[in-house]
Amino acid sequence: MSKRDYYEILEVSKNATAEEIKKAYRKKAIQYHPDKNPGNKEAEERFKEAAEAYEVLSNEEKRSRYDKFGHAGVGGASGGGYGGGMSMDDIFSHFGDIFGGSFGGFGGFGGFGGGGRQSQRVNKGSNLRVKVNMNLQEIANGVEKKIKVKKYVSCSHCSGSGAADGSSHSTCTTCNGRGQVTRVTNTILGQMQQTSTCPTCQGEGKIITKKCAHCNGEGLTRQDEVISIQIPAGVEEGMQLSVSGKGNAARRGGINGDLLVLIQEEAHPELTREGSDLIYNLLLSVPDAILGSAVEIPTVEGKVKVKIEGGTQPGKILRLKGKGLPEVNSYHRGDLLVRINVFIPKDLPKEDARLVEKLKESEAFLAQEGAGQTFFSRMKNMFE
Repeated sequence: MSKRDYYEILEVSKNATAEEIKKAYRKKAIQYHPDKNPGNKEAEERFKEAAEAYEVLSNEEKRSRYDKFGHAGVGGASGGGYGGGMSMDDIFSHFGDIFGGSFGGFGGFGGFGGGGRQSQRVNKGSNLRVKVNMNLQEIANGVEKKIKVKKYVSCSHCSGSGAADGSSHSTCTTCNGRGQVTRVTNTILGQMQQTSTCPTCQGEGKIITKKCAHCNGEGLTRQDEVISIQIPAGVEEGMQLSVSGKGNAARRGGINGDLLVLIQEEAHPELTREGSDLIYNLLLSVPDAILGSAVEIPTVEGKVKVKIEGGTQPGKILRLKGKGLPEVNSYHRGDLLVRINVFIPKDLPKEDARLVEKLKESEAFLAQEGAGQTFFSRMKNMFE
């Protein structure tokens, strides 16, 4: 099932400002919040869908890629995204700030939810970035690439907890296990309450009493991993795909970062790309241009035979429909444009020069070719 347009999900125009997008997301999040719709699976999916749309459209770089390439530009390699790859708590952790730090439970916004969810900090691993080279044939058909990356993974000895026996923790006394501390200050407007991440436990709510010897309490080890990436047809140089959850693991648990895949095109020895079209420069000899010929033209699918009509002029372009490249997220396919060039030799052997002179003087040829005199005058000047 294909994903809905992100602008449609948030009900904003493609020219919407960052503030308009933020307000639209806040409205949707309140409407579909699970505390307001207990047990409603459809509302939960709409809530996740809105979070996914906001995650992309609120990021200038991701929004630009989405506007140009659609869903493939921001998660097409894996079908990832927040709607499918993050839990509710992950969404609260990432986007709770637009509700003044009280997203979980909606405290301060009508009180529904009754503070049932604590807004505890969730770690996220860092993203990894790799470059992938692709030739035109791979771009034309799409391809699965297997990439070996060195990344941080959860420590197998402590299951990523950082504790020696997996349970050597004590409750943080600074925040009493909440992961957050609240500070009240007096202002001319009255008392103001500010909530921030606990500086002692870094938002985890607990302190390690005995560190794991293998990861020194970090919960992470470094190792190689082979990752399979499905790259869609029609990608372009500089396009970046995002594989959700395939980046570095988070310190002491949490969610993995993403793997960002940067596309690099390998130059083709004969074809040049212009968008979804391909360009081929065909060099004809003078006799072939005059008399016509059958030539082989390279395409991404192999060679094809093309008939060149007699009297073909230099600069003419032949269009081979549908022999170009597909467009990402589209059924359209470009064309192969064959540009005709005629090879004019600078130095002719005397015998060949005499043949050209005889051809020039042939009254029968000039009578048949209305523009023959002009053509051969041009040719003579080029020879000289």
